[in-house]
Amino acid sequence: MDFRNLLADLQQLNWSLIGTASYETLYMVFWPTVIAAVIGIPIGIVLALTSKGHILENHIINQSVGSVVNILRSIPFILLLIMLIPLTRKIMGVAISYEAMVVPLSFGAAPFFARLVETSINEIDRGIIESAQAMGSNLRQIIFKVLIPESLPGLVAGITVTAVALVGYTAMAGVVGGGGLGDMAYRYGFQRNQPLVMYVCIVLLVLMVQVIQSFGDWLSKKVNHR
Repeated sequence: MDFRNLLADLQQLNWSLIGTASYETLYMVFWPTVIAAVIGIPIGIVLALTSKGHILENHIINQSVGSVVNILRSIPFILLLIMLIPLTRKIMGVAISYEAMVVPLSFGAAPFFARLVETSINEIDRGIIESAQAMGSNLRQIIFKVLIPESLPGLVAGITVTAVALVGYTAMAGVVGGGGLGDMAYRYGFQRNQPLVMYVCIVLLVLMVQVIQSFGDWLSKKVNHR
């Protein structure tokens, strides 16, 4: 295929449909990322603070929460998606659509991000926390004025990693009809034997990952005042 034929073939693609699929993918990445942050940050903080030697050391709570997180993380996303169909239908009214995919995507992303939060919190110098305690800071002040600000670069990096992982999850969701570029690549590129559509979808997914990663790296450096 020469360059002119490639341009002609590209012009004949349904770019409106590709644009819609791109929007659906971005929707399925954005909202689960937000939900994963809202759920994952407190869970990660609990995991870190209740770990051995930390200020709220509690083996029972740490093991209980950690077990739930590990179980959800160990389930392959495609199986988690199928397992959550009844819950997704109950919450969203439908089981399969790009909007409904927010439910299983959030369940897949939140425990993954929670572990990243735990790691970021554990990397904070314990001396800083002990100094805050010595000055009479309560738990709320330690969390919001010490732990979160000090771990912010790591949290931003964790959100970036989670968002990038969600791009891959959306492609798997597309295989079962969840919408987005993965769905379009499968239905048109594979089932209808239109390889150019598949290649365009792959290129767009790669570009999304590059933009998310680059923005995340920039923001992480921006908030890093160490």
